[in-house]
Amino acid sequence: MDTSSTIAMFLHFGLLGIGCLAIAEKFIPLLPSYVLLMLLGLTVSDGAMLAMTIVATSVGSVVGAIGWYGLGRALGSQRIERLVRTYGKYVLLRPSLYQKLTNAYRGNHFWVTLIGQTLPTVRIYLALPAGVLRLEPRAFVTATAIGTVIWNMPFLSLGYALRGSGQDPVGIGFWVVAILVAVEVAIILGLRFYARAIARPRLASSRAITAPKAVEEIA
Repeated sequence: MDTSSTIAMFLHFGLLGIGCLAIAEKFIPLLPSYVLLMLLGLTVSDGAMLAMTIVATSVGSVVGAIGWYGLGRALGSQRIERLVRTYGKYVLLRPSLYQKLTNAYRGNHFWVTLIGQTLPTVRIYLALPAGVLRLEPRAFVTATAIGTVIWNMPFLSLGYALRGSGQDPVGIGFWVVAILVAVEVAIILGLRFYARAIARPRLASSRAITAPKAVEEIA
């Protein structure tokens, strides 16, 4: 069964099928998610259906993420790492990527999860180390839902806008992804520079305060 016939089969069941397709995409990526979303957007008939499609795909993606989270939480660190080493290469999850995703959670868990849902490939597998690390479930689901809507809405809307235009959704989707990732990288770098700029005066101030104390101790 080819990809187009698989998508058509899911679409036959309406919004339920669209939601199931979004769940399946989290485990068996038939297409890059942005391509799938734009193709689904091309099938939408009107604005109301577009809104319902956004909801259906977002719910499906969150359910898929919960599945990965549950798998990581149930199997634990050692077994997951063993599975990633053995089979990860077959699903684009190399041990190095898994380690990077795990290390990312050294920062703010909520924002790491939210931003991760707007990055290709990362958005599929980030929930696995989140489960292994047993992150707080409600915060994880909330962040995943917000990030998923931020990712799904533009591509579905763009696909809807391109109906009948003759434009290539795959090519346009690629450039939209590139722009989104570039904006996210710029924001992250900007926040880092901002945090460092704030930390410098505080560090200088703390040194100025501790210096007299050191002099007193020597005296």
